[in-house]
Amino acid sequence: MPTDARQELQDGRFDYREQKDGRVVVTWYGRPVTTLAGQEAQRFLAKIADLDDHATQLVMARVTGNFKRGNEKGR
Repeated sequence: MPTDARQELQDGRFDYREQKDGRVVVTWYGRPVTTLAGQEAQRFLAKIADLDDHATQLVMARVTGNFKRGNEKGR
């Protein structure tokens, strides 16, 4: 049965941590994927401020880009 990518994001695969220096680290299953700094980090935080969990997952998926290049183990 094919899976819907939007449905898969509802399980909370992505997360983020705001660092003391203002950087934002976006993680996938707890593994760092990308780090946003400066204006980019501030725009990200402003964009997700009023979003629900699912919409936040979609934004994080978008900012990480295509980070999987075939060497990640499937989950």
